[in-house]
Amino acid sequence: MRHVTTAELIRSFGTYSDIALSEPVVITKNGRERLVLLNVDEYNFFRHAVDPKADPGPKSQVRQKAKRRAES
Repeated sequence: MRHVTTAELIRSFGTYSDIALSEPVVITKNGRERLVLLNVDEYNFFRHAVDPKADPGPKSQVRQKAKRRAES
């Protein structure tokens, strides 16, 4: 998991948004972890895991991989 300061994220948002497509990016402020930037497929997967009644969003590779692992 990559860590980045808020200031660096603002300067290089495009770079970190691309990184977040493949791994979560932890955003820090004053040395403390504050937020996590992650791709929408992972967000929908976690949201559905917490609340199975929640709309899981469109089928995603992340969810499909997790389902295959669970079935194995």
